[in-house]
Amino acid sequence: MSGTQQAKGGLPQEKLTTIQVAVIISNFMLGSGILSLPRVSAEKVGTPDAWISVLLGGLVAIVAGVIMALLSQAYPGQTFYEYSRKIVGSWLGHLLGPVMILYFAATAAFQVRSLFEVSGFILLEGTPQWAITSVFLWVGLYLMLGGLGAIARLFELILPLTIFIYLLVTLMGFTIFDLDNLRPLLGQGIWPVLKGVQTTSLAFTGFEVIILLTAYMKNPNKNIKAVTAGIAIPLVIYIVTVFMVIGALSVDGTLTKNWPTLDMARSFELSGLIFERFEFLLLIIWIMQIFSSFTTAFYFSALGISQLYKRKMKTCLYGLLPFVYIFVAVPRKLDDVFTLGDWIGKVALYLFGVIPIVLLIVTKWRSSKHANQT
Repeated sequence: MSGTQQAKGGLPQEKLTTIQVAVIISNFMLGSGILSLPRVSAEKVGTPDAWISVLLGGLVAIVAGVIMALLSQAYPGQTFYEYSRKIVGSWLGHLLGPVMILYFAATAAFQVRSLFEVSGFILLEGTPQWAITSVFLWVGLYLMLGGLGAIARLFELILPLTIFIYLLVTLMGFTIFDLDNLRPLLGQGIWPVLKGVQTTSLAFTGFEVIILLTAYMKNPNKNIKAVTAGIAIPLVIYIVTVFMVIGALSVDGTLTKNWPTLDMARSFELSGLIFERFEFLLLIIWIMQIFSSFTTAFYFSALGISQLYKRKMKTCLYGLLPFVYIFVAVPRKLDDVFTLGDWIGKVALYLFGVIPIVLLIVTKWRSSKHANQT
């Protein structure tokens, strides 16, 4: 294959374009949040202004993404697993690495478990958990064995289809949309909106892969553009989602649904078309996004094991599979799944919101110190 090299771990490895990196980030972010974000944000804000919290949360994510992109630019050709040890030393670097590996593994398991909960509720009621998750895991593994190039090319097909179908189905919700459900604007002031920013920011976790993807970019200096575009696409989709769901179901109606976006799509019918009910179209593209989020998280968890412990990438992918499968089964009920998602989001807040700032400051300080000495 032209432009393809053999990676250290034995997998084919291609340099990624700026667009491909942006697409990977967008696909990783558009996971289970599509269906649950309206409920989560409305629960925290408590007013129809939850969409404003989503907007502010997205802007916070863009700032954090730019910081991480700048950090990665200082260490060209290296992933966070490799250069973190150079910044904070071997001991702390080996501590950060396993935490990050565990984070991505837990994220992968959470996405698979979310898939089981929703598909079991809507499509495959009564189907055993192992039957759904096993197929999902093995298909994902098959894709990952093709390397990042194969993942990026598939995601380039998935994202445009997702945007088109999702916005089409969501905007059809105007048939049951009531603008009064979104009034009054800032009726209780700005404070409830600000309270919801932290919660909505967690929905944008996924941009952190820029600290790993930069090492595989053709033009690593364009990683800021890639991460900004990668966050902007989910930001628009999430704002439209929260705005439409609350406008259609009201705040109180949204709070009573586990998956309010899906419930909104089930609340209207358009007669005379090939499809009169559209929740299944929404579910199809959601499953594709869950698959994207799962494969990205799983791949970068295995990459961490490969780079930290000097093992072949293919071995790490196969070896991680049973552990993720076991992790999928840990939550016993749906509330436990939501709790796991909250836990993952809070870990991401500190792991990728605070630590990169500290590491960037240390990097800039060392660079300026070295420049002064020379």
